Amino acid sequence: MSDDIWAGLADRFVDEAYASVKGFVRTYVLHQHLLEHLPPPPAPVLDVGGGAGNQSFPLAQAGYDVTVLDSSPAMLDKARQRLERLPADVRLRVRFVRADGENADEAVDGRRFAAVLCHGVLGYLADPEPLVAQLCRCAAPGGLVSIMTGNARATAVQPALERRWKDALAAFDTRTGIGVLGVSGRADTVEELGELIRGGGVRPVRWYGVWLFVDWLEFGGAELDPADSRDVAAVELEASRRDPYRGLSRVFHLVGRKDPA
Repeated sequence: MSDDIWAGLADRFVDEAYASVKGFVRTYVLHQHLLEHLPPPPAPVLDVGGGAGNQSFPLAQAGYDVTVLDSSPAMLDKARQRLERLPADVRLRVRFVRADGENADEAVDGRRFAAVLCHGVLGYLADPEPLVAQLCRCAAPGGLVSIMTGNARATAVQPALERRWKDALAAFDTRTGIGVLGVSGRADTVEELGELIRGGGVRPVRWYGVWLFVDWLEFGGAELDPADSRDVAAVELEASRRDPYRGLSRVFHLVGRKDPA
């Protein structure tokens, strides 16, 4: 029996979640955040837990040299399928590595990257510290570390908007819950994650929210019009940078920079 937990979720995750307005918002908002901090292409980028390449393929299209590392054969198969639909010059800039994130340094043979991404992965781990240490280790001196994970200060948002009032009340004092894909997840705080990356020689630079209004609308039962995707994304990008909005987002994005050698 396969131990790939994503084998039964890959199609739903890639073809439904990322194809939605909410999926477009995630990719667009994070991409804009990254462009604020990344060096110019063709700087090398490592996407740990990069799945089907939804976040890193746009970077390859922008000229970056991308390595997608993931432990799931099913997700990497989806990534290869998606990559085949991109131009030949983009395909030449993408490499795949099958490995656990906790073994990333060994899996990439000690290579160091101008940016190391890890988006939507920490929440599936009981202890994020070993993976965070690997992310920091794989970053080159002066390189970027980009982590997106659940916001422990907004865990009541989803159950409350879904009108699960008892669950919402309990969620104020818990960091775990069932996400939109039906998989159990765990949340972090910006401060705690900042301390973890400092332990790896990475200085927190800035943090952002990721989803706000789309969450409220979706969990409240509203259907978002795909024709509005770009307008919605523009509003979400602005909210992601501002207080109090970013702190109300169910997910946050922390960007740090590794100390120079």
